[in-house]
Amino acid sequence: MKLFEKMTIIGVGLLGASLAKACRRYNLVEEISGFGRNRENLDKAKSLGVIDHCAKNLAEAVKDVDLVVLCTPVSKIIPLIESLLPHLKQGAVITDVGSVKGPLVNQADDLMPEGIFFVGSHPIAGGEKSGLEASREDLYLNAKCILTPTSKTDTHAFGKVDALWKAVGMETLTLDADEHDFVFGAVSHLPHIVAYALMNTLGALRTKQDREVTAYSGAGLKDITRIASGDPVMWRDICLTNQTHSLDLIDRYQKTLNDLRSVIEKNDGKALEEAFAAANKYRMKLI
Repeated sequence: MKLFEKMTIIGVGLLGASLAKACRRYNLVEEISGFGRNRENLDKAKSLGVIDHCAKNLAEAVKDVDLVVLCTPVSKIIPLIESLLPHLKQGAVITDVGSVKGPLVNQADDLMPEGIFFVGSHPIAGGEKSGLEASREDLYLNAKCILTPTSKTDTHAFGKVDALWKAVGMETLTLDADEHDFVFGAVSHLPHIVAYALMNTLGALRTKQDREVTAYSGAGLKDITRIASGDPVMWRDICLTNQTHSLDLIDRYQKTLNDLRSVIEKNDGKALEEAFAAANKYRMKLI
């Protein structure tokens, strides 16, 4: 069942190209256009049948479309919205895949003219590799998508965006934008910060014999630092856009580390065991 006649994806990378492939798989959109900075990438996406058209400019990309999906770093989303709004037809819907919502949703709401609608989305999907080559039609299958409506969100537009994510296999949930940023600052942004910090700490370590310590690591280190392979530009933007929650959560994590350091320094085996046992319980609840 087709949900939209024409859709434009801005940023035809892992998330954007995977959405295009899923829309083709389930016959959700009649025509799919792509736009982005890398013309070679767009031409390749078209040659592979991921998109139907690769526009020469932003105005052409969004002309007469029913849905625009912004799959760019979060710092680019508001400037893009400002640039594309004059070229949209009445009734057009804009959504995004950004993992920070508070600042973005509030600014987008203020920018929307009469008859054009924005709905904030955050599909919880991704992988170690990024880019068109890593995209796949089942990326969103059985994953969650967080929608962040506000008091200004049009209910009909919300229903269309909700239906799109459900149609590609996602379970949709709603959160207040700031609550979203606290939650995902904790369960996604902080773990990435920790993984990057851990790899930077260990990557720079060498033995007295000038051997890299990471050369002797096993699967465990690879498991807990897998997400340090994430796109540095994307994660730079996420941390800075969600700065307030990022800093608060870093402080909370540092306090926990300091508490562990203190019990180790005191040779308090009982307290250390209790801390590790508590972590075991939280982990079991998680999985």
